Amino acid sequence: MAGWFRRLLQKPRQSSRCTGSSQNASTGCSASSSPSSSSSARSSSSSAGTAMPRASRPAAVDISSSGSARWAKSYDVCICHSEVDLEFVEELVSYLESQPQSFRCFLQLRDAVAGSAIMTELCDAVQNSHCWVMLITPSFLQDPWCKYQMHQALAEAPMANGRTIPVLKDIDRKDYPRELRNLYYISTVLKENSFRQIRDTVLHYLEELCRSSASGTEQ
Repeated sequence: MAGWFRRLLQKPRQSSRCTGSSQNASTGCSASSSPSSSSSARSSSSSAGTAMPRASRPAAVDISSSGSARWAKSYDVCICHSEVDLEFVEELVSYLESQPQSFRCFLQLRDAVAGSAIMTELCDAVQNSHCWVMLITPSFLQDPWCKYQMHQALAEAPMANGRTIPVLKDIDRKDYPRELRNLYYISTVLKENSFRQIRDTVLHYLEELCRSSASGTEQ
């Protein structure tokens, strides 16, 4: 009995051996569990990365389609100008009408109805056009009909929203009409560049118009 009890006391304790093994192999245990944990971390990181939404560009809009809001008015753009500046305006109109979008321009001396009252024609031109280009020149500032048409455009769309497009030619910034000073203007110092800016502004407005119209129809 005493011999059996003595052998039992001399036998190594399992708990101490396990504890020692755990301590000596702690690094190994971490290594064995590391792949799954690092894999989990990578998976988490990857999912977090893919979960971030990307800013999407507005869907392309075909402003020339037969059902677009563009056709609700007779003209895409009305050019408000003094007769003195006709040569410059004819170049601009030729440029816009030759674009792939074939912008429809109202040019008073070409499109006004002969025998019709000037005031009526100017009002109709504003109301039947999506955008209005105001060619602000010294002659424009002296022409009462130009000012009248400018005020009609501002009354038609007080907040502008890209519809009124002031274009400055041969005048100082200080002479920019007070009525338009809440709007950015286009300078004609570089004529070709100014033509492109006018085109892009009209195109942007028409695209937004058609996009919002299509969205409203879908709802």
